[in-house]
Amino acid sequence: MRKESRPDISQKLRKNRRNLDVLDQELLTLLNRRLRISLEIGKIKKRIGKKVYDAEREKEILDRLKRKNKGPLKERDLRKIFLTIMWVSRKSQIRL
Repeated sequence: MRKESRPDISQKLRKNRRNLDVLDQELLTLLNRRLRISLEIGKIKKRIGKKVYDAEREKEILDRLKRKNKGPLKERDLRKIFLTIMWVSRKSQIRL
């Protein structure tokens, strides 16, 4: 088996980093889309007098994501990420 040369490895590293940069931009776009929808939901909740925090809904979201996760993202990390996303959404809704 041939050992990869340093330039080959460096090129792979650069390529993978570029791929991550593209994905980061896509994630940023999706997070902003998600927050815009969440803000609309917050406005509706405000109009109908519903509380911002809905523990049942958050549990449903986390359970659904857990079932759909095929990895390698670990369940505890998935949970941390989405709890943070939902926390930001709640805080943004409260500021409306």
